[in-house]
Amino acid sequence: MKHAIVAARRRPARRAHRTLFVATLAALNVTAAAFDRASAQTAFTLPAPPFELPLLPPVSGNWTVMIGAEGRYKPDFEGAKHSLFSPIPIFSIRRAGAMDQFRSPRDNASIALIDFGNLRAGPAGKFVPSRKAGSYAALNGLGDVKAAFELGGFIEYFPVDWFRVRNETRGGFGGHQGVVSDFSADFIVPVTRAITVSAGPRFTWESAKAVSPYFNVDAVQAMATGLPMYTAKGGAHSAGAGVQVKYRIDPQWEVHSYVEYDRLLGDAAKSPIVTARGSVNQVTVGVGASYSFDFKIR
Repeated sequence: MKHAIVAARRRPARRAHRTLFVATLAALNVTAAAFDRASAQTAFTLPAPPFELPLLPPVSGNWTVMIGAEGRYKPDFEGAKHSLFSPIPIFSIRRAGAMDQFRSPRDNASIALIDFGNLRAGPAGKFVPSRKAGSYAALNGLGDVKAAFELGGFIEYFPVDWFRVRNETRGGFGGHQGVVSDFSADFIVPVTRAITVSAGPRFTWESAKAVSPYFNVDAVQAMATGLPMYTAKGGAHSAGAGVQVKYRIDPQWEVHSYVEYDRLLGDAAKSPIVTARGSVNQVTVGVGASYSFDFKIR
């Protein structure tokens, strides 16, 4: 009976997520159609910015924007043993004419302000949704965690065309005020001119302030849940691997699917929220589509 009630709670949320994802794809399709009508030339031109940042190359010139959406079937929350479907946006910017951009499912929204072909760097950001204790049976008695924004930068390097290493380091505000650093490496294998397969290891390091809001159990929560009190510290947070398949329909359109596996490490893995009510094994499956177009800054 308890499982039936939990399942009933989830059905409306899942329907809402599916509706939002379909609406996002529809909006993407309409946007793409508008850009296709101007495909014979650069999509549009923006005025020059009022100033240039020192030590960085000028932003004037042609740029390529990638927008898209994907659906992810991922754990309800970090450390959960049940999964839920969620829509995720795709967004990135690079200089037009640069090396054909490889994108991993781990890549968050970013802008490559520095681009030397095999070396790119720039700002990056991530949105972390709020965690509502009342939404999941495994969180009953635990407090809510507000949504968080993580802002920072990325750097990626291609020592050869078929291998990329990338790091994103971001500071959070809102739900957490910690530091998160994601490391990934991908071997990129073009099977045909249209199909590319990539795979590689993943690792994440997080500070104590990034871990504690999601894995601590304070005195009040311990009394409400029967779980022991627990204070999580920072350090190695997770390690895993991912594999992705991409199909390029034409120079603008691309579709992809992937599987990512993470195993929680350190204090996150030892939290009673995980050991008693969740799982250290975290699997995400996704499928999505993206569209690229050019614009110019004078």
